[in-house]
Amino acid sequence: MYALNFYSPIVADQLRSRRKTATIRLGDKSRKYKKGMVVQVLVGARYGPREKVFDAVIDKVEVKTLSELSPRDIEHDNPEIRRPEELATFLGQLYNREVSSDEIVTLIRFSEIRA
Repeated sequence: MYALNFYSPIVADQLRSRRKTATIRLGDKSRKYKKGMVVQVLVGARYGPREKVFDAVIDKVEVKTLSELSPRDIEHDNPEIRRPEELATFLGQLYNREVSSDEIVTLIRFSEIRA
């Protein structure tokens, strides 16, 4: 089974409260994640134990530049952010490097699977 791993405690809270319904990843991840794929949504430290939050189905996978993301795309990833510049700063903190507005990103929208 595939997984969407999240390392940030802020993101973990957004997932648990079901406010986060997408993830924006640097680079083209369209070969790894496909529409209709079932994934486990996991939170926890990199190289450490993870907690399963829920199973999800991938609804949409889009590859575009960071500057092409709409405020709505960004809000689904992080309800606290609306502008590409803010997202670039946030992603820079997650990836520990400078992120520019012309970088390729993958928007992965997902929905929880309930029992």
